[in-house]
Amino acid sequence: MFLVALSHSGPRWDFGRPMEGQSRWAEHASYMDRLVDDGVIVLGGPLDELRVVLVMEAESELAVRELLGRDPWSETHLRIDGIDAWTIRLDGRGRPPHGGGGHRS
Repeated sequence: MFLVALSHSGPRWDFGRPMEGQSRWAEHASYMDRLVDDGVIVLGGPLDELRVVLVMEAESELAVRELLGRDPWSETHLRIDGIDAWTIRLDGRGRPPHGGGGHRS
């Protein structure tokens, strides 16, 4: 698992437009959706106006770079700021939420 930090620092990012209004949005969104459908992107989304974080399952950092390099926004809208291997030890996804207001037993 890899934690990937990206930023909207590419030369074609228009800070006057929302994410969905950026050039090539449909192609980027379609590519990201495919990575989700393939189980590569586990979680992802913007942190703020500049930064995006992805949790990706891949064989290596090189594989992450290759996959993100195929994104239509690669280097034009988004740039990779960092890729860190991440050992997941706690994972509550897929568990039913704890109901009620009491303590866990």
